[in-house]
Amino acid sequence: MALWRSTFIVSAMTMLSRILGLVRDMVLLNVFGAGKDFDTFVVAFRIPNFFRRLFAEGAFSQAFIPVLTEYKTTRLHAEVQILISRVFGCLLMVMSLLTLFAMIAAPVILYIYAPGFHHDPAKFALAADMFRLTIPYLLFMSLTAFASSILNSYGSFSTPAFAPVLLNITMIAAAWWLAPHMAQPIMALGWAVVAAGILQLAIQIPELWQKKLLIPPKIDFKHEGVDRILKLMLPALFGVSVTQINLLLNTIWASFMQDGSVSWLYSAERMTELPLGLIGVAIGTVILPSLSVRQAEQDQAKFRAMLDWAARVIVLVGVPASIALFMLSTPIIQALFQHGAFDLNDTRMTALALQCMSAGVLAFMLIKVFAPGFYAIQDTRTPVRVGLMAVAANAILNVVIIGFFKLIDWHAEHMALAIASSGSALVNAGMLYYYLHKRNIFRFGAHWKKLFMQFAVANTVMIAALYYGLSWYDGSASQWIRVAEVGALCIAGVIAYVAGLLLIGFRPHQLRH
Repeated sequence: MALWRSTFIVSAMTMLSRILGLVRDMVLLNVFGAGKDFDTFVVAFRIPNFFRRLFAEGAFSQAFIPVLTEYKTTRLHAEVQILISRVFGCLLMVMSLLTLFAMIAAPVILYIYAPGFHHDPAKFALAADMFRLTIPYLLFMSLTAFASSILNSYGSFSTPAFAPVLLNITMIAAAWWLAPHMAQPIMALGWAVVAAGILQLAIQIPELWQKKLLIPPKIDFKHEGVDRILKLMLPALFGVSVTQINLLLNTIWASFMQDGSVSWLYSAERMTELPLGLIGVAIGTVILPSLSVRQAEQDQAKFRAMLDWAARVIVLVGVPASIALFMLSTPIIQALFQHGAFDLNDTRMTALALQCMSAGVLAFMLIKVFAPGFYAIQDTRTPVRVGLMAVAANAILNVVIIGFFKLIDWHAEHMALAIASSGSALVNAGMLYYYLHKRNIFRFGAHWKKLFMQFAVANTVMIAALYYGLSWYDGSASQWIRVAEVGALCIAGVIAYVAGLLLIGFRPHQLRH
């Protein structure tokens, strides 16, 4: 029950964040549209976001949590405090230097990240200014990830899970109230990002203080725990950030495509993050500390059982989420975003990208479960090997599919990037499972045959319900009517899916861990 309770807390906070995220994107796209200005913001914001996930939430958390959990389980509290102090000092120094370097080298970094912008000097200059403004977010969010990792290791998930809500609130406020008063309205979003980074760190400080874990930083790279974290972190830098690296490659490609391509991909990606955040990230966040405890206790049976439970929940939610996103792609984008500066063509292009990305939703979610299976046993090398395969698959698919689209004169080239992302995710998840199975860490046992059959029947019932329901959808209605109709379609799909599960004999006890 503890895992379910923790997962529910994270999922509920993530649900709040994702709902506000949808409102945020509706506001931003309505105010700014899917054109040059919003393209520059997406690129400028993705760069600190990329490094944040690469260094902080990604590799750092995956290396830090298992070591911290081991210290907490096997050593005195005073030793844990020393570890936290030394890690805090080293992280603060490294990320401060990286942030300073990024601000100085902004044009060079931007040229590497979005070389296509260089052909439009005004667009490139705006993106560089936006990047310099948003890069401090990297420092604040690195410290936020550090604080969140500590609290998660001590079984506290609500405050870290709530923190992203603040980003959405500040960006909505900036678009509505700050942007109209600025010479370049889009720059208001840059100020909102920096403010959100500070707020997300600040709200975690009281709980750290209460748990006597708010320890002054001290730089000591020779500390045993710091040394172990660094050795785990270096290969993990790549392994946990394959998705971000693929996004980087896709952004480079998209910068050469027609105006709006970056925004269309961003909007589609945001929709796929809804199920990923609600379940995939929630379970991935909760399961790593728990798996690390089982590893420290050398309880392999419970370790495997925990992975099996997580995979069951992911497949239960991930398959219908993928199908629903594909079937409802146009109504969803039209209902949420088609208003103001976001027109019918933007809806069509974004829906095409979402259909292509929906194929990878289940794989993205499974990665959040399979990868912690390796990090909990402090094996960061296997995910790196798998990550290399996934990045190679993404690069090859991009070249092949974009070449094919040019050959047939298809003017929605951004679809190729979405297809490549899904293909890369499938390679990543598939190879992670292969190595988990090969090393007898986790495998789909005999009980999965019955589960797969039950899930297949339930999804078939849901598909029939959505197909029938789509005939009632009115794309010409007002925005709020469209939102209500899409909401009704989603509710009908959930009811049909649950009814299908119950009719075929699925019961809640099959999700016990």
